[in-house]
Amino acid sequence: MIKVKQEKKNKFKGKNILVVGLARSGTGAANLLAELGAKVSITDSKSPDTLADRIKQLSSSVKFIAEGKAGEVIDSMDMIVISPGVPVYIPLLVKADIKGIPVIGELELAYQIVKSYELRVMSNKDYTESPSLITRHPSPGFIGITGTNGKSTTTTLVDLMLKEAGFNTLLAGNIGNALTEEILKTAGTGLKPVPACPDFLVVEISSFQLETIEEFRPNVAAILNITPDHLDRYDSMKDYADAKARIIDNQTPEDYLVLNADDPGIRTIISEKLEMKSEKPEIIYFSRLFEVEGAYLKNGMIYCNSSHISLPSSPFPLISQNEIKIKGVHNLENAMAASLIALVSGCGPDAVRNVLKNFPGLEHRLEFVDDINGVRFINDSKGTNVGAVAKSLADFENVILIMGGLDKGSDFSVLGDLIRTRVKLLILLGAAADVIAEALGSITETHRVAGLEEAVALSMSKALSGDTVMLSPGCASFDMFKDFEDRGRQFKEAVKAYKNKNTGKTE
Repeated sequence: MIKVKQEKKNKFKGKNILVVGLARSGTGAANLLAELGAKVSITDSKSPDTLADRIKQLSSSVKFIAEGKAGEVIDSMDMIVISPGVPVYIPLLVKADIKGIPVIGELELAYQIVKSYELRVMSNKDYTESPSLITRHPSPGFIGITGTNGKSTTTTLVDLMLKEAGFNTLLAGNIGNALTEEILKTAGTGLKPVPACPDFLVVEISSFQLETIEEFRPNVAAILNITPDHLDRYDSMKDYADAKARIIDNQTPEDYLVLNADDPGIRTIISEKLEMKSEKPEIIYFSRLFEVEGAYLKNGMIYCNSSHISLPSSPFPLISQNEIKIKGVHNLENAMAASLIALVSGCGPDAVRNVLKNFPGLEHRLEFVDDINGVRFINDSKGTNVGAVAKSLADFENVILIMGGLDKGSDFSVLGDLIRTRVKLLILLGAAADVIAEALGSITETHRVAGLEEAVALSMSKALSGDTVMLSPGCASFDMFKDFEDRGRQFKEAVKAYKNKNTGKTE
């Protein structure tokens, strides 16, 4: 169970704290702070009517302030907590910075709360059978996973592997549930001890969340890859990469860093970052191309070779590539990264293998939707940047590709070779359709459509048996949909509707 050291001072009690952003992270932060006795206000740029459902989820002690009024109360604030989607350069936060008011993100807040309360792990797990991570960190271990693509799959795999090995875990972050919200659920009202406590907090982390860390120190950090994304928010690719690399800022030699040895973006930024860092974490690698210390692919087998992992032999044959249920180049990398993180955290190889053999993959990540007359439909709505689209296309041929949405400053021309060799028809929709058409439209047959139903119908009018119709937008979803999940669900509904109308088959 969780034991709260009550003699530890509650640094948030009685403090005036403004939360900016009333999405899931903001709601979780506000409610957890209120539970800790802070005087919490929350603001958002959207109107109260639009936010009615979110406001209902707030603790009764949390005060909602309309956006235009937030500046009037800022002088009385001891701290500001921002949601990941809120840029640090908005006028309200610039004003706070000038006045010296601390501004942190929801991830940093969650970390500070856990560490200030020293939530101790009392589990039935026999830690004597596990290597050093648990013994080094008696309070819950933080596992932080970032990268441009593959974060959700890798984070989920790690969580499942730890559970399979008998650990209690808390899964949260950019994967869709706020860390603060999950901490409050786990600790209970009044932060009273409850039986289900975490041995590990397994957290998917975005670059936005890392912009505002101060103390956050993951005991195991992973950077999966760094490819262009969010260039509508960052001035340059270097700024984006620097934000990702902040995950190692506070790591020490007691901590672990898992890196993709094949990724040039990681090699560049990490070498620069580590060169300036006096205390470096222990680094282990995964690779499809090289034999590294960590995990690598050789002749269809994943081997592990690291002094930081207790294994029967070195190199140790962990699992055949063909035994891994989720397919694709990117998922092979995700599997190796997750295996390393789990093994260094104390999982045995059997637990890792069992999960890799049985995990079917996540919704909206190269998800098989249906087969209509020999034409496969794949939902890759989570492919919100060109790097994700490239990795998804690498495993398919004769593709009818549906792209488009809200452009994030991407250079779509980098997909040229893949479009030329693998895509027979490009279907574009959304705000970025013209930009994508200018970059790629001359390479293959290209059409614009108004929505997903039209995209599915056009696909079937052009497809032959054996072709693949893939939704991999390479863009954000907010021009036409609530989020990438809404986009993916509507795509699946469009496929189902087409099948029911044109084949007479129903589920």
